[in-house]
Amino acid sequence: MAVLAMVVCCLVLGFSFLCFALLKWNEIRYRGEGLPPGTMGWPVFGETTDFLKHGPNFMKNQRARYGSLFKSHILGCPTIVSMDPELNRYILMNEGKGLVPGYPQSMLDILGKCNIAAVHGSAHKYIRGSMMSLISPAMIKKQLLPKIEKFMRSYLHNWDGKDIDIQERTNEIDCFNLEVRSLIIRTTLQLHEMALFISFKQIVEIESSQLYETFKPEFDKLMVGTLSLPVNIPGTNYHRGFQGRKRVVRILRQIMEERRASSIAHNDMLDHLLRKEESNYNLSDEEIIDQVITILYSGYETVSTTLMMAIKYLHDHPRALKELRDEHMAIRQRKKPEEPIDWNEYKSMSFTRAVIFETSRLASIVNGVLRKTTKDIELNGFVVPKGWRIYVYTREINYDPFLYPEPLTFSPWRWLDKGLESHNYCFVFGGGSRLCPGKELGIVQISTFLHYFVTRYRWEEVGGDKILQFPRVEAPDGLRIRVSKY
Repeated sequence: MAVLAMVVCCLVLGFSFLCFALLKWNEIRYRGEGLPPGTMGWPVFGETTDFLKHGPNFMKNQRARYGSLFKSHILGCPTIVSMDPELNRYILMNEGKGLVPGYPQSMLDILGKCNIAAVHGSAHKYIRGSMMSLISPAMIKKQLLPKIEKFMRSYLHNWDGKDIDIQERTNEIDCFNLEVRSLIIRTTLQLHEMALFISFKQIVEIESSQLYETFKPEFDKLMVGTLSLPVNIPGTNYHRGFQGRKRVVRILRQIMEERRASSIAHNDMLDHLLRKEESNYNLSDEEIIDQVITILYSGYETVSTTLMMAIKYLHDHPRALKELRDEHMAIRQRKKPEEPIDWNEYKSMSFTRAVIFETSRLASIVNGVLRKTTKDIELNGFVVPKGWRIYVYTREINYDPFLYPEPLTFSPWRWLDKGLESHNYCFVFGGGSRLCPGKELGIVQISTFLHYFVTRYRWEEVGGDKILQFPRVEAPDGLRIRVSKY
């Protein structure tokens, strides 16, 4: 018995020594002269687990120990984290001065190396120009708004008397007539599903109904894999995401080949990308596919989450809901019952726009952006080595009381001052040359949904109000509401 106890004790001591040695070795490995203070965690894994699990608290604790600029090792990369507003603005506004996009390897592999977030310089300008030719305000006004409007009217038809989990992740939406099928709507990933389907339909309008059921589960795997350690072992999120991308690419290539072999014209985004002779942008097939995946990824994540949180905040703040409803009722009173809203009416929705900005700020849908150094650069007196990532952590700026008085209060009225959208530290939709190209399209989709939702229905929460805000904003137990006719 004594021998067994001694063996166990030796094993425990040996394991403890090994852990200590690994942690110490990793610290020594990244102890470069001029680096900011901080910790690096375990070899390979670094502090990724703490970062993903504890998020904002991890950041606050590290800032309390090391200041607003510190080193870490997250998502497979040695990283400098900046929580300094002035420095963050400098980094975002000075791409090209030793800084390029630095998204994790998992995101590059799964979203594609030609996606707009991965490229820089002239390639970024070209890809961004191509994307803006699809989703510019002029294209939204002329082509996309009428389609979005028609979709929302149909999608929000007959929700009276339903209990809806607006985040439930199932996959039984009726893509053919867009009508809700059951008495208790637990069959749809309500807002997430809607956001993905409407984007998919804008890209491949005719094929969307036939292929969506096959496409969506693969795209879900792709989504989960983008924020993971790039370890390609079966069972990991990265492996599932990479396999999901392969199948998504296969589906998109099949659609492209069939369209090229057909003389039928299609009035959608993919058709615009394929008609190279009529476009100023001649993209390769790989660039087209990555462009499509980027549009789907961006709309799926941000539009649906912003809508879910807007519904939550409006429910909790009756005064804001009343003002929003009054704005939309005034528009409806000038129209026939099923008459669509037009561009000028969308542009008049000033309080709706304020609600969207305030929701994005308070919920912190986007926590920050990543850059990569192409040479040794100096930041605030420290030297960041070539090849390191810089995480521009913008979340805390959203709660700065000097920029946003009573920052934890939902107050859309603050955004009625148009200057707030363009102030130096408003990074709700990114900044510099990386300002989100889909910003206006996302606002149009959310505004149109809210228009029909608040003028047709009222709602109350019936459970599942727990909200997680890192690394993605989500309701782990769902967010159920009971809808009744207004």
